[in-house]
Amino acid sequence: MIAALFLIFFGLMVLGVPIAAAMGLGLFANSVFGGSVSLLFLGRGIVSSMDSFPILAVPIFIFAGEVMATGGISRRLFNFANACVGGFTGGVPMATVFTCMLFGAISGSGAATFAAVGTIMIPIMTRQGYDRRFITALTAASGGLGVLIPPSLPMVMYGVSSGESIGDLFLAGVFPGILCGVALMFYAHVFSRAHPVVLDDSQEPRMGILKALIDGIWALLCPVVIIGGIYSGIFTATEAAGVAALYGILVSLLIYRTIKITDIPGILLRAARLNAPILIIVAVATVFGRVLAIQNIPSTITTAILKFTDNRILIIVLINIILLVAGMFLDTLAAIVVLCPILLPIAVGIGLNPIHFGTIMVANLAIGFVTPPVGCNLYAAAGITGIPIKDILKAVVGPVIALLVCQVFIIVIPGLSTWLPALAKK
Repeated sequence: MIAALFLIFFGLMVLGVPIAAAMGLGLFANSVFGGSVSLLFLGRGIVSSMDSFPILAVPIFIFAGEVMATGGISRRLFNFANACVGGFTGGVPMATVFTCMLFGAISGSGAATFAAVGTIMIPIMTRQGYDRRFITALTAASGGLGVLIPPSLPMVMYGVSSGESIGDLFLAGVFPGILCGVALMFYAHVFSRAHPVVLDDSQEPRMGILKALIDGIWALLCPVVIIGGIYSGIFTATEAAGVAALYGILVSLLIYRTIKITDIPGILLRAARLNAPILIIVAVATVFGRVLAIQNIPSTITTAILKFTDNRILIIVLINIILLVAGMFLDTLAAIVVLCPILLPIAVGIGLNPIHFGTIMVANLAIGFVTPPVGCNLYAAAGITGIPIKDILKAVVGPVIALLVCQVFIIVIPGLSTWLPALAKK
């Protein structure tokens, strides 16, 4: 019956059924037609899966990101990024990547990062004469940096699924996130040298670094407050989400004065619209993973792979291919909930550190933000610019190659992921 579960799940996805519905119908069919769990178990599991303190960080961080975007914080982050790298060839696209890194350190969400930065920066770069397909693809790929740089919602889900420290996972994503950001900035620089644009400074004047720092200091302090609070023991990762939301409201309301009290209900409503599908997916995917565990699927797959080959390199390559393909079809959080119980034992069995493997998993799935058929940033980018998906796909090849090269470094240099968590424990 487990084969039927997967056949129904993937068959419905091919037909365009939403991920949560495809999983749910697969579980329903598995239960009705002789599966090992009852419908009562499925119903209780979906409800109980949300009764988790760590998962509470997901909706709160999304709300915090919505506050920051509405409060104009993303614009101040861009001014600082542009002051730092805007003088280089391709400086504005490079600053856009840098801004995504900074905003990702606030929101923890790839989709929220792209939405907040892309809606501002794509029109600006278009007016400056940059190739629309290039800047759209670059910004869409850069949005995925939000799931690597802490705080990261996928790292939260990996921590919940694996039992690893969410704080350690946040630190593990710092250097890989920076590496991927630098790689995308380098790609933007190389592309801009090959396709030069004559800029008119009057269109987008560049602040001095000191002025941009002063103007954006409260925005830039947000990730410092979040990470500093977690590692000083003042609050947990989930509590940090609440602190980030409160911090964003106070800064936007009282210091920058870019929102009013009357704007908060609208912000809550937009955050709820973002949260609802995400939490439904997480709830159903959690039960999906439990059903697989009850039917002993993870250990069966682990045994089969290790019997097939004991070549460590080949197994690592196979795991990464599975993750890349999964990222094309599954939402990032759902993929982690379903695949972590299956792949983590294999990774540990060949000597990978669980924290290191978490970074590998999230970095692979981040590429899924710009790969079809799911590729949520692709569809958002098409909606913002009006460029057909097929044209964006051609332009996204360069950023994806840059991210894949980074993935190789993340795999072969474990210290990129494990050094900071180990240092924090000393």
